[in-house]
Amino acid sequence: MDTKGAVEAALFSASGNLRTSDIAAKTGLPVEEVRSALMDLRREYEERDSAIQIAKIGVEYRMMLRPEYSECTGTFAKPELSAGVLRTLTTIAYYQPVLQSELLKLRGPRVYDDVHALTDMDFVARKKAGNTWELTTTKKFAEYFGIGSTKIKDIQKWIKDRSTNLGDQASAAPKDTE
Repeated sequence: MDTKGAVEAALFSASGNLRTSDIAAKTGLPVEEVRSALMDLRREYEERDSAIQIAKIGVEYRMMLRPEYSECTGTFAKPELSAGVLRTLTTIAYYQPVLQSELLKLRGPRVYDDVHALTDMDFVARKKAGNTWELTTTKKFAEYFGIGSTKIKDIQKWIKDRSTNLGDQASAAPKDTE
């Protein structure tokens, strides 16, 4: 079995992020060979300017679409998040930690259903704050969108950088409020 092919197949078929050790354990390949194959694959995808990338998120890897190509998939793939839910998620991500009562003022009563859906998807975490909830994004949110960081400033920058590319979907994010 070709090591690079086996690693690529593992990344392609995985529903989430994979550690080098996970790939090695499940393919029976040595960890060093898997690590080398991952580096080669990342370089090859980058060199050919592919729409697909092998992203490194912390110590884990994931095969994913480059964000600049996401608009091309709309006619082929059904979005997991409606535009309204995505706007609510963007607002939470930008203003986090944000109280649900404040989010209600920004987005209206739809936030109750949106927050419920987003917590079910594990994109948003909530903790009790008096009579309301304090909302923040999760590690899964950062991984899913390929942000590469869970730091609030990095997430805000990522939203700002993409707001012009994503049009309406990111319009909930202010351009500059600080």
